[in-house]
Amino acid sequence: MLIAAIQFKAILWPTVILVALSFVFAILLAYLGKKLAVKRDEKIDMVLEKLAGANCGACGYPGCDGFAKALVEGKAKIGECNATPMANKNEIAKILGVDNNSVPTIVVCACRGGNDAKDKYYYQGYGDCRSMEMLSGGRKMCAWGCMGMGSCTKECHDNAIQINDGGYSEIDRKKCIGCGRCVAVCPKKILKRIPATAKVYVACSNHQRGKDVKAVCKKGCLGCGLCAKICPSGAIEMVDNLPVIDYSKCTGCGLCAGKCPVKCIVKIDE
Repeated sequence: MLIAAIQFKAILWPTVILVALSFVFAILLAYLGKKLAVKRDEKIDMVLEKLAGANCGACGYPGCDGFAKALVEGKAKIGECNATPMANKNEIAKILGVDNNSVPTIVVCACRGGNDAKDKYYYQGYGDCRSMEMLSGGRKMCAWGCMGMGSCTKECHDNAIQINDGGYSEIDRKKCIGCGRCVAVCPKKILKRIPATAKVYVACSNHQRGKDVKAVCKKGCLGCGLCAKICPSGAIEMVDNLPVIDYSKCTGCGLCAGKCPVKCIVKIDE
């Protein structure tokens, strides 16, 4: 019995001491947590509530919370989030006391070559556009051509972009939230933003001369300049063998798309 009592005391007192220390440290941590806590600006939560909540990371920040904090701190611009509706952006601008200068955009694929663009090798194996790009710049003879291996489709969380039967990327405007993840991941940089009000876009990115383009793609721009000549509002200029549309001047008449001999100026469906 005496031995048992001694053993019990040997266990009891260390236990009591540990419990007491735990209690003291818990109180100390709670006090220091409140005393040393970094106060969160209430505007961050107000802005966060207005953001799209996609947490896509396309803005370059770690999710919507990180972007909201950057906005409040003046380190980011409202227009850097393309997934948030314009009405919400206006509300965020009011919260921050700034002007909302962002312009609504849509994403288009500036290439319609696909299966009509010649391959320089036959690719067989696992991979996507990014991995194929490392192998001699991709399989297409056109250095700007869509490789159709779907890096963009894998990156899209909304299933808004697919490789169509023509072998190039196609965006479903009804599903696309405009986050820009596909734009960031495309190794050829042919997924581009244009104003949401645009009626036409240039579906080619090849800067070579017409004869060289024709040798590698049936749908490539020939650089003929006909579109620029017939544009009644002077909204098209030929730059480095490709038409560049000034959307501030474009009236959406569609003459350029109708006259393009290879149909690389495309009308946007409503």
